[in-house]
Amino acid sequence: MTGMTDMKSRPQTGFTLVEMAIVLAVISLILGATLTVLTALQEQRNIEDTKSSLEAAKDALLGFAVTNGRLPCPASSTSNGIEDPVGGTTSLISCTHPYDGFLPAATLGLPNVDDHGYLQDAWHIAANRVRYAVTIANTRAATTTDGIKTLGMGSFTPNLYVCDTASGITSSSCGTATTLTSQAVAIIYTLGPNAPNGGTGTDEAANLNADPVFVSHTVAYAKDSPANGEFDDQLLWLSPYTLFNRMVQAGKLP
Repeated sequence: MTGMTDMKSRPQTGFTLVEMAIVLAVISLILGATLTVLTALQEQRNIEDTKSSLEAAKDALLGFAVTNGRLPCPASSTSNGIEDPVGGTTSLISCTHPYDGFLPAATLGLPNVDDHGYLQDAWHIAANRVRYAVTIANTRAATTTDGIKTLGMGSFTPNLYVCDTASGITSSSCGTATTLTSQAVAIIYTLGPNAPNGGTGTDEAANLNADPVFVSHTVAYAKDSPANGEFDDQLLWLSPYTLFNRMVQAGKLP
């Protein structure tokens, strides 16, 4: 009888099914929170890495201008990262895709290009090839050898616009939107992580419509239902004064 009493009074060990379910739920919450944090950190790292790549590309454009007395034309989607002037000429340059081309990374000799000669942003897929637009103002002075020198710095009027929203813009100016610049010589940009299906929002679409007016602002996530749709493009632009300064220092201007 004593043995039977001991068996009945001995406390049970181990987890019940309810306790196991609670433990698993807690672990799932912890893992989910950790994954969210890691994803956010990786996203921020990609943004910073892409910014660095765009800055390096900008420096390469300046180096090309100092060496050649002009800026390169954008590459096309089939030129394998080589600039794509009309007719292949390199004297009086008319660009095939002045507003909707790609950075001519192969022409610039940039490292870490993809198998087809294009520079990609930190998301490293074909849809994320770095893009590039160049002004065609003043009879394409920017892309003509010594074109700016012949024209004169005071007469050079580049006309690439960057606006803070697509609302109110036109095909040739920022219209009623705030103008971040109205005289960019060149714009280097990337479509961000939503590149495979991006451009559907008004602001992102403005960067893909092959005109000289672009949009740049902080990231707007789809989950927040922004008025003009999701936006994660990154843009840098080259001012005429930065270009002048570098070319004057190199003796290419005035």
